[in-house]
Amino acid sequence: MDETEFWEIIDSTREAAQGDPEEHADLLVERLLQLDPDSVLDFARHFESRYNRAYHWDLWGVATVLLHGASDDAFDFFRCWLIGQGREIFEGTLHDPDSLAELLDEFDEDLDGDGEELGYAADEAYEQLTGVVAPDLGIATQPAEPEGTPIDFEDDTALAERFPRLWERFGKE
Repeated sequence: MDETEFWEIIDSTREAAQGDPEEHADLLVERLLQLDPDSVLDFARHFESRYNRAYHWDLWGVATVLLHGASDDAFDFFRCWLIGQGREIFEGTLHDPDSLAELLDEFDEDLDGDGEELGYAADEAYEQLTGVVAPDLGIATQPAEPEGTPIDFEDDTALAERFPRLWERFGKE
């Protein structure tokens, strides 16, 4: 599976789910069940490599602004959600985290930002197809600490300065 096919699967299932993250995950599993087990593992590698690329202080700051705080778990689930938004939003946010303010049409803190189930979709599909747990993907794990320069997530001024467009649109009032 190449990168284009990976993103096509993400996009088509997201569009069919009409923005519902749980429905997106269910549709993603259904779509992956149409593939052979090796292709599901390829999908998992694409997902995991992007998940690891998103382990960055700036993206954690973005999650903190959008969710009004982001624990370790919340940031993990946010990275899955960000992948689920598709290539343009994912790559655009990695390139310029503050640009997410323009890339997102809307953001509902109660519905958006948590893609936990998306992160499990390939594992679930693989297990349903084969009856066994997915093997190690053979890709590098994320670093012990996020990439980039740490941010004080408790300092609203620092967040507003680092992400002025996001803060203006989604920050605390």
